[in-house]
Amino acid sequence: MRELTDRELHQALEYARSIDDEAAEKIIERFQIDQTALAQTVFEVFPSVIAERDQDMAILFMSLCFDVLCVFQDAFGPLPSQNETGVDWLERQAVLLDAEFQAMMTDPHMDGKIRNKLQDRFLQRSIEDTPQMGLVRFMNVAVDDFASESPNRVTVTRTTQIMLFVVIRLLGNLYNMYNHYDMK
Repeated sequence: MRELTDRELHQALEYARSIDDEAAEKIIERFQIDQTALAQTVFEVFPSVIAERDQDMAILFMSLCFDVLCVFQDAFGPLPSQNETGVDWLERQAVLLDAEFQAMMTDPHMDGKIRNKLQDRFLQRSIEDTPQMGLVRFMNVAVDDFASESPNRVTVTRTTQIMLFVVIRLLGNLYNMYNHYDMK
């Protein structure tokens, strides 16, 4: 998958931000039908982890995930359905990301050398997978800006940014794996 140019990213974000409530509902419903497990992870599991520490940040996370979903659909076309990917696609992705994801969460029980090695592997694989780094940067700035409004939110900033990165990477992997982005 190619990286979106700044112009393409800006246009896709403008599209995402211009969607009315009715259209947004339809997009989310379609996502829940086409990619049930991924939709549950993105809009239920991840936000619940964030909400344990800050409810407002969890709401922002869901809003930004919606923007990410819209950016991918606007730039690369419709998502492949779970019928195409198989029900176990998300599980396979989770296995690939799990150790690296844990390393990014700075588990105090993990050996520092192992954590550094896993973080390096995570970053290397991320570069190789060519995620949408412009989109990642935009999302990180949005989270930082929101966190700056309240000291309580700062503690969950890194977790939120990592989860957004994972969502972007999962969607990128999904489109890469099924080459759906050529259809648009």
